[in-house]
Amino acid sequence: MTKNLLLLTSLMFAVLHVQAQTVAEPADSSWTRIYRNSYRRINDLVHTKLEVKFDYEKSYMYGKEWLTLKPHFYPTDSLLLDAKGMDIKEVALFSAAKKTNLKYQYDSLQLKITLDRIYKKNEKYTIYIAYTSKPNELKVKGSAAINDAKGLYFINPKGEDKDKPIQIWTQGETESNSAWMPTIDKPNQKSTEEIYMTVPQKYVTLSNGALISQKKNPDGTRTDYWKMDLPHAPYLFFMGVGDFVIVKDQYKGKEVSYYVEKKYASVARKIFGYTPEMMQFFSQKLGIEYPWNKYAQMVVYDYVSGAMENTTATLHGLYAYQNARDLTDNNGWETTIAHELFHHWFGDLVTAESWSNLTVNESMADFSQTLWMEYKYGKDAGDDENQYGLRNYLSDSAGANKDLVRFRYPDKEDMFDVVSYQKGGRVLQMLRNYVGEEAFFQSLNLYLTTYKFKTGEADQMRLAFEEVTGQDLNWFWNQWYFGSGHPDLKIEYQYDDNVKKATLIVQQMQNTGKIFRLPVAIDIYEGSEKRGTKPGLKIKQTR
Repeated sequence: MTKNLLLLTSLMFAVLHVQAQTVAEPADSSWTRIYRNSYRRINDLVHTKLEVKFDYEKSYMYGKEWLTLKPHFYPTDSLLLDAKGMDIKEVALFSAAKKTNLKYQYDSLQLKITLDRIYKKNEKYTIYIAYTSKPNELKVKGSAAINDAKGLYFINPKGEDKDKPIQIWTQGETESNSAWMPTIDKPNQKSTEEIYMTVPQKYVTLSNGALISQKKNPDGTRTDYWKMDLPHAPYLFFMGVGDFVIVKDQYKGKEVSYYVEKKYASVARKIFGYTPEMMQFFSQKLGIEYPWNKYAQMVVYDYVSGAMENTTATLHGLYAYQNARDLTDNNGWETTIAHELFHHWFGDLVTAESWSNLTVNESMADFSQTLWMEYKYGKDAGDDENQYGLRNYLSDSAGANKDLVRFRYPDKEDMFDVVSYQKGGRVLQMLRNYVGEEAFFQSLNLYLTTYKFKTGEADQMRLAFEEVTGQDLNWFWNQWYFGSGHPDLKIEYQYDDNVKKATLIVQQMQNTGKIFRLPVAIDIYEGSEKRGTKPGLKIKQTR
């Protein structure tokens, strides 16, 4: 063998010659003493039925709700609902088509209802609430990922801006849908859903599940009836209203549709057209067919984030729009389309049971971007997407001080960062390489199958991987999920031509006091030709 070039293919992400940085703690550190536990489930949502009408002049929504619940385990005579910034008109028990008024207390954020009696486990009851949602009068804050949190958005409602369409849309994550519907607005709740939306006849609507019927009303409005018969989290409920063209596609008999402005109808398939192929690829890779009855994507104005995986009804901001000339080079929104679709398994089918465990939603979706690019355009494209995610993580020095799963944070919105997304995606790629392709996807299949239509957390994902691989992976989870930081590697290569021996020296240079366990593989090249991979080569790692 002539002189070889050894490439270190790390099964973790390593930082070459990047010094760890210490970030000053915020002045208010009281949050460090608050443990963010999962929300206690006293009552469980069962079904949500809504009738809503929109007041475009006032930017109000008038709602009627029938909310069916049951005690989670212990008997209870009360119910606490999230209901932000509403006018509450009536609260009653609904039984046998009759309403019985109930006592309640309301502080503008939560509605505490005294039930008519004590209800036991599995004993269902239905609460009727009449209310007005006033989102523009609600004072709330968003995050870097989601820059507002008022839940319901009236865009140009009076048509005063001639360059902007009139639209209505909702954004639920993290806990903002309770600004337009009273609910238990927590990720560890799930509910089936019916929504009757009354809108001007010239507009189309979109919501979760299937459009069951449309009824024209004498006053020039139309009532659309949408039904979702599979349970999903309250933050994934969605309503969209506007003057959209619906471009239709299909996947295995299921409707796939793209809601766009008329001027983009001709390029809608060029923007979103890989969606059916993505659905097929992810279904095959995970061994679980796309689990919902349809998949729609809508593009709206003034969106507060990039995109959102509302169940069966993904929402995109204007970034998704590209003209024919833009699309001749590449689709700059393609990985986002993959990301939001993958959430329909990781996030919608199995939902993070708390924001502390957001990694089982967002890290998975971030990883899907690498997975799609690798499948569609080859390994180099996948590696490039993976490297892009790594660079994004490293660009934020604060990320080095945060665990992937963390139970202490200033605000739940702070979980939406480069750690939950980009670092988590790289951790999954590392895990994929470590356990192997077949074991990795069998483990994901077991996790999804076990917890479908329920919630999951990082340790439950670990148990799925241990069940499939037969390995104790606590070391991996403790190091990457429940630990912070990353290695700073100095790699030296030496070659002795006399004895034809190559030596690779890897030193961990970080000044954090942590030493990382780093499984690696070495690819051996002769010139530009790969001769093989030597996972068993001895690597001297020094501190």
